[in-house]
Amino acid sequence: MVVLNKIYTRTGDKGETALGDGSRVAKHSARVDAYGTVDETNATIGLARLHAEGDTDAALARIQNDLFDLGADLCRPEMAKDAEAEYPPLRMAQEQVDRLEAEIDAMNKALEPLRSFILPGGSALAAHLHLSRTVSRRAERLATELAAQEHVNPVAVKYLNRLSDWCFVAARVANDDGKADVLWVPGANR
Repeated sequence: MVVLNKIYTRTGDKGETALGDGSRVAKHSARVDAYGTVDETNATIGLARLHAEGDTDAALARIQNDLFDLGADLCRPEMAKDAEAEYPPLRMAQEQVDRLEAEIDAMNKALEPLRSFILPGGSALAAHLHLSRTVSRRAERLATELAAQEHVNPVAVKYLNRLSDWCFVAARVANDDGKADVLWVPGANR
């Protein structure tokens, strides 16, 4: 368990940070970039929750917890050494991806098929969910870039991919089940 009784440690003052296994890397490393952007995604979900209620708020709360799991997964390299660790490292599980897929399918049932691309906006909740969607896509790009260099739990990448889809569909639901989506009009301002 984490105990935070002192927030600043000065151990990162020279541009390095500790990973979950205790090794130190540059703060601009691909791994730190990936899990840092997962943290940023979590912050945008927190903003969306300011406008969410009921089941949507509960789903977003689960997603925020999942994103901390995902950050913990990404900050701990060397999955091959998991069995040797004093405490079992937290890794993303397929069940977390499956839950997102089930929620996407349930939300999507009420929506009419899209006949145009949509612009990020509409309701406050939808706009914040679109922000979360784009930041999670960036986190996914950084995680796949990291995976090209080092081992990354493939379920972590899958989760980020599904999360952006979840945010897209949830944004449509937040826009009166898609009736208030802001449609793209190609070349409208020429």
